[in-house]
Amino acid sequence: MKRLIYLFFLTGLAFSCSDLVDGINQDPNNPTSASYQYILTGAEVGNIIVQSGETARRAGIFCGYYTGIDRQHEGFSQYSLTTSDFNSLWYDVYVDTYRNALETERAAEEEGVGGVTKGITQVLQAQVLGTAASLYGAIPFDDAGKIEVENPRYEDQLAVYGKVQSLLDEAIQNLQSGTGRPASGSDIYFDGAPTSWMEVAYTLKARFYMHTREYANAYMAAGNGISAMSNAMYAPHGAGNEESNLSYLFFAVEVRGADLITSDFMASLIHPDAAASPDFNNYRGNAKTDETGRFNFYFLTNSIGIQPNTADGFAAQTAPAPLVTFEENLLILAEAGFRTQGFNTGLGHLNDFRAFMAGGGYLANADPAQVLYDPYTPEDFAGGGMENPDGLSADDALLREILEERYVTFFGQIEGFNDTRRTQKDTGVRVRVQPNTGSELPQRFLYPQTEIDRNDNVPAPIPGLFQPTQVNG
Repeated sequence: MKRLIYLFFLTGLAFSCSDLVDGINQDPNNPTSASYQYILTGAEVGNIIVQSGETARRAGIFCGYYTGIDRQHEGFSQYSLTTSDFNSLWYDVYVDTYRNALETERAAEEEGVGGVTKGITQVLQAQVLGTAASLYGAIPFDDAGKIEVENPRYEDQLAVYGKVQSLLDEAIQNLQSGTGRPASGSDIYFDGAPTSWMEVAYTLKARFYMHTREYANAYMAAGNGISAMSNAMYAPHGAGNEESNLSYLFFAVEVRGADLITSDFMASLIHPDAAASPDFNNYRGNAKTDETGRFNFYFLTNSIGIQPNTADGFAAQTAPAPLVTFEENLLILAEAGFRTQGFNTGLGHLNDFRAFMAGGGYLANADPAQVLYDPYTPEDFAGGGMENPDGLSADDALLREILEERYVTFFGQIEGFNDTRRTQKDTGVRVRVQPNTGSELPQRFLYPQTEIDRNDNVPAPIPGLFQPTQVNG
């Protein structure tokens, strides 16, 4: 890990290269040469790469969103991977994001800036290490990012989740101070607005409590979470190649569209055309639900197959990428509320989500004529009801609908992979994702070869792709 402490400034996305490096001493291996405001931008760009780049695509393959059909991604889809396939993904976490966030905090303190700025850096640290823990299991936490530590200790997954929660608590306290906002333009998500950052911190707390099945805590945290789409964390993107949405770059620019398509299962859940759907029996639509608008937002059909919409939807060049969202918070309230407060609470929050979607929700430029999400009633989940044709209990039918809604809503995000593993033992209600090959779904990312070669503290024996992490064992 000692080689993974250099600071690299990542250019692009919502700003030009010249904007990012203006005023920086050009020594890439000397973080002290840069003001905190430039390092903060680099950390946030790194976070975008982790949350919406190849890490998210890999997770999407493992949870049934994508099917690889050629070259490297065909191998990934058949679960043929090596430890070296994860080298760059680990680097994205620990260098491009976490190390930059730590250096932002240190540089800001040296410049006499604390409060909100420190809170922002702590949210970023917690987000990226919570994500890493969800994917890899045990990871370095206390020793991470320390130049003097050549072999950072790995800490078990539950311990890391606990420390992530404590870090988010500290972040919220710092954000509540209202002082020490970062320099204008350096925070590319919210321009330093503390209220938005606090709400994101609470939604992240709820997300990570969901991972550990602490549903009462998740419900409580989500009650203080993102309260409107305007306070959601989205990655900003622009019209230049260096500013583009990362899914757009993959599918439309890098000639990788021939490697990866949307899975038949994912497409069939929301494909409204019986003649074109891979399996119309899976369609979620009914008298109260029309998924046409969502299908058109997510997907386009071309000569290769059904792929993310790079024209005017989910993967368009300037489309903001979801990182921590209002819709996620609503669905945490729905599931955690159901699990801890009962049927009526879960249904009420699910209908809050449906009301949001009925107004267009997160579907950019949706045609109102193609969007229908009327509220459900308890009768819809009774045996033989609209959402319970196979005679489950009303509770199970509602939970099944909430889990399926989460799966569809999290398309292209890491949380879909977290949900499929977390709910794998809920056999009667879980989303019916099937392995691409064999009888098991992947359970984790592999530790990278760079860690195996350099860090004596890598867990031994090294866990395999199908070995559950601690929280899912």
